[in-house]
Amino acid sequence: MPGNVWFIAGASSGFGRAIALEALARGDRVAAASRDPSRMTSLEDAGAMTLELDVTGSDAVIADAMQKAVDAYGPITHCVNSAGYLLEGVIEAASQEEVRRIMETNVLGTINVARCALRIMRPQRSGSTTKWAVSGFTESLHRECRPLGIAAVVIEPGYFRTEVLNEGGGHRLLTREQLLPEYEGAGLAAQKAAIARMDGSQPGDVGKGARAVVDVLTRSGAGLGREIPVRLVLGRDAVRGVGDKLRATEALLREWAGVSVGTDRDSR
Repeated sequence: MPGNVWFIAGASSGFGRAIALEALARGDRVAAASRDPSRMTSLEDAGAMTLELDVTGSDAVIADAMQKAVDAYGPITHCVNSAGYLLEGVIEAASQEEVRRIMETNVLGTINVARCALRIMRPQRSGSTTKWAVSGFTESLHRECRPLGIAAVVIEPGYFRTEVLNEGGGHRLLTREQLLPEYEGAGLAAQKAAIARMDGSQPGDVGKGARAVVDVLTRSGAGLGREIPVRLVLGRDAVRGVGDKLRATEALLREWAGVSVGTDRDSR
């Protein structure tokens, strides 16, 4: 599929950077955006346009960045939003400010980028937009936009060897208030230790993951002749985790079916 134009937010590292490099390797044009453009010199050297963008900014700021991509390359055909970070700690320990900041970046930032991208893609009646882990929003967006020829996809990766788990790397932040004594036996300390052990030994190959994403979104390679799915799970561990969750949910439905259906109105 020649002539693809990618707008990738959060392109300075991880999947965003890997997808940008994969698209460039296929001859596509890429506008790579990040809060810190200085971290994207390798993408610029590879041929990408690099843009400064904070996804928590105003519509005007996001639209301006996208317009620069359109002016340089033509209409955007694929929008990827991989901007985000982890907030590590128990929910109770998170301050209101910490919760607000992560929601603005990981959730509202996704919605902001998607809305601005749709204003470009809707008149074209084609395109795809994707974001990691914001499932409910993406599924609703998929239903709304499919009649317009636009596919919305949620990518659900397992553990891939990116910088996201690196301590001090800016992607994994700790709540200011640390583990409360009452939570010591809740397994959270063990979970934190497991994350630390996983860092650097994740089973997923981000290059292969990026290749799969580009194949699916461009309907080439592994995606040739197939419809773009609303959900794409990446990694053997993610497939196993989703399967376990589906089975647990099905068992829960069966267990409580009597209570659930017993709330219907009595027939007359």
